[in-house]
This record gives sequence, structure tokens and C-alpha cells, in this order.
Amino acid sequence: MSSIVAIVGRPNVGKSTLFNRLTKSRTAIVDEESGVTRDRLYGKCEWNGVEFSVVDTGGYAVNSDDEFEGAIRKQVLIAINEANVLLFVVDVSTGITDYDEAVAEIIRKSGKQTFVVVNKVDNNAQRAEASYFYALGLERLFEVSAINGSGTGDLLDELVVALPQKETPEDEEEELPKFAIVGRPNAGKSSIVNAFIGEDRNIVTPISGTTRDSIYTRYNKFGHDFLLVDTAGIRKKAKVHEDLEFYSVMRAIKAIENSDVCLLMIDATRGMEGQDQRIFGLIERNRKGVVIIVNKWDLIEKDNHSVKKFEADIRKKTAPYVDYPIIFTSATTKQRIFKAMEEAVQVYENRKLKISTSQLNEHLLPIVEDTPPPAIKGKYIKIKYITQLPGMPPQFAFFCNLPQYVKEPYKRFLENKIRAKWNLSGVPINIFMRKK
Repeated sequence: MSSIVAIVGRPNVGKSTLFNRLTKSRTAIVDEESGVTRDRLYGKCEWNGVEFSVVDTGGYAVNSDDEFEGAIRKQVLIAINEANVLLFVVDVSTGITDYDEAVAEIIRKSGKQTFVVVNKVDNNAQRAEASYFYALGLERLFEVSAINGSGTGDLLDELVVALPQKETPEDEEEELPKFAIVGRPNAGKSSIVNAFIGEDRNIVTPISGTTRDSIYTRYNKFGHDFLLVDTAGIRKKAKVHEDLEFYSVMRAIKAIENSDVCLLMIDATRGMEGQDQRIFGLIERNRKGVVIIVNKWDLIEKDNHSVKKFEADIRKKTAPYVDYPIIFTSATTKQRIFKAMEEAVQVYENRKLKISTSQLNEHLLPIVEDTPPPAIKGKYIKIKYITQLPGMPPQFAFFCNLPQYVKEPYKRFLENKIRAKWNLSGVPINIFMRKK
């Protein structure tokens, strides 16, 4: 069961600062539309061995004629509907505003577990003022300073306890591979799901409201048996643009976390755009297998180099991770859709690959000896031993004398050597340096 924590609140209370603190990043994903620049943020957080997704929404505003603020309001409502737990951020220096009360009213109606995060509490005098926010009618209240991290540890301790526990699969279906079809609206997800299962199945999810369709569809044909994690059916509606894109990301987070392999669908008529790259980044950060499906290929005017050019453009935008299959399909004509399915099954098998310690050392130690890690401050790094760690996706431990001095470029070098020898296409792998 996936866990999503949404950060909500009015503008300028420190939501993005808290997001950066929780995700240990300073990454802002920027979209430009109609001259308006906005950060849409989502990432991963791990605390006490519990991992969950964090979504930062725009500042909630009401009684505004500004079209942009209307889109932000819709995003907040979507986040409240989709999240497991809400972090309602308020500003101790301004007290309770009308906007805060409007957000609190929506949260109370939703019934979602909510932590009131009183931000910018930097001294004892402000601690006393923080208790005033109990007037919002929400019981759990935490005093933090997102900018320096004060109080965030206590918040996270309580947060991970409140998240839903991952259930241990009991029935046979839960043991089946899970393939998620994700991507932008109108990339052809519904069409390819219908083509896979051989029937029309339109899944409608209204933006306003919490109607949720069934996610899992079992596919048991042609010797294959797996579950499709279906995020199709997000339909574009009149006057709805920004909030639908945000909604697709919320759905993608859930689908990705519940899957083993993700089939990322790209519209061939539009190419790989920023939203596609963000969803690809989510797949990679969640360490899931990936197959890229370029749909609507029948609508493209092609020459002898079209496929190579398209592939090169996609891999350039996802570098340095470039080892994954790309399939060009048409869901309407069913062109190569079963090739995409076969690739997804192969990526699933690659994800389970186990390499013996003797094979790893026999192949990689001579390479390391010929091309050792660069010396740091006159100190030479010697890698003595390599083994694969348990779990999926594949992860490898390199035991050496000075693991802290091995930099990312050399880890990528080792990853490329592993990929050159063993088929790990479509699978992100982890490399760890450990003290011998």
C-alpha cells in the first residue's frame, strides 16, 4: 500500500522549505504556462526505515479572480483527496488568517489525518503563540522551524506511525507481477489497456469528488499472468489543464509505488515533454523497472532515421540513466503493443536477476585493477571484494579501504560495466561502497 503525504496551506507559510527539509533536496520543478512560473514539487522521504512520497501543493487562496490561483485551489483539493496524511502548514508570525480557516474547513470535511505544522517557531516566545492554532479545530499540532530543521524530527516520528502499514500479500493475485501504465493525459493509456484486455473499459474519475476506480486488472493470456495497475481514463475536460496534470502526477505516484515495472507512455506527436521527464524521474527514484512506449507512432511521418532520432532524444533527456527498452506502438492499430508487453515481462525478470559473488569478482576485479578509482589527497582506493545484496532491484556492495572517497562518476563507471556484462535493461541498480 503506497503512502502519500501532502503539504497544504496558504501562500508564503514555508511549505516548499518544509518539503526541501523532508526530502533532503532543493529541487524545484518548474512549469511555465501563460507567463506564470510555478513550482510543482514531489519527492521521497525516509524516516525510521519508513519511506513515503511527499507532495508540495501551491498556496491555497480564495476569493480571487486570478485564473492561476483557481488552478492552485483545485490542486490542493486533489492533494487532500489523494493523500493518506496531510501536513497543514501555518505561520506563527501571522496567526490564523481567513485563508487558514478556509483550508481548515476543507480538511475537517475530508476526515483525513492531519498534522498542523506551525512553522517559523524560532524561539520560546513563539512556542507560546503556537498553541493559538488549536483554535483551528485540528488536534495534532507541531511547532517547527523548517528553515533550520527544529522540531521536524518529532513531526516525522509521529508521521510515520500515522501512515498506513504495508500489507503482507496473502492471496495468489498479490504475488503476481504488477505493471503500471503511466503518463500524461491523452497519451493513449486507456486505448492500450483496452487493446491489452480485448474490451472497452472507460474509467472515469471526476476531479471534484473522491470517486476511485479499481486499479488492478488481471491479464492472463498467451502464457502471461500479471496485474495491470491501471491509471488510464484521466480525461481532459473543458477549462481544466493545470489541475489535470497535477492529478496525473498524484495518480502516477500511487501507481508507481504499487508496481514492479512501469510502462511510461509518450505521445509521439508531442515527443518527450517535461511532464514525461518528471514521471520518469519518479519511476527512477522509486527504483522500479521501466519500459518507454512511444504511442501514436502511426500518426508520424517517418523516414529511415526517425526511430533512431526519437530514441536518441528520449535517452538524452533521461541521461545518465539510458539503459531501458523503447517500443514504438499504435494502440488503435495494436501495432507492437504485445512487443511492449514482452519487454515489460523481460524487465521484470531482469529486476529479479541474481549474480553469484564469484561471477561478479571474476569479471569486475580485473576491470577495477586496470581502471582504479582516482586517488584522493594522495590516498589510493583499493576495491577488494564485490557481492550482490539481497532484494530488488539489484544492488551491489563494493568493499574497499576508503569508501568515502569513491565519487559518483566512478560508481556510474562500475554500473556501466555491470550492465555491459549482464542484462539489466530497464532496471535501475544501486551501488554501495562499504568499508572492508
